[in-house]
Amino acid sequence: MQQQVAVITLGVAGLVRSKRFYVEGFGWTPVFENEEIVFYQMNGFVLGTWLQAGLEADMQRSGLARGGAFALAHNVGSEAEVRSVINRLAGFGGKVLRPGDAPPHGGFRGYVADPDDHAWEIAFNPAWPIDAEGHVTFGL
Repeated sequence: MQQQVAVITLGVAGLVRSKRFYVEGFGWTPVFENEEIVFYQMNGFVLGTWLQAGLEADMQRSGLARGGAFALAHNVGSEAEVRSVINRLAGFGGKVLRPGDAPPHGGFRGYVADPDDHAWEIAFNPAWPIDAEGHVTFGL
């Protein structure tokens, strides 16, 4: 089986506040939207934000509570960028979970939650190069 991710879909309570975070905060442009869902073309996959009730109905699962620890990540090119992106996202509805700092394993990172409490790691790791299309390559 091919090793890839095609779509990541996040359940959201409201599209307006979610779009403010992703469009104004990250600066991303939707490629499709209607009254229930917004899709963003990413570097190699699509990110969707779908009203929670619609997503639950589509999966035939209701009353989902977020379980387990997970975070999506947005890598940037410097420590200063980590701080800048976290501050920007906080200004557009995000909640800072952890300000930028240097973990013991190297690099620099911080965490911010979107308005629906989905955690995003904003990270810089000099061993993980980012190409012109935004693809990150694992490095040690």
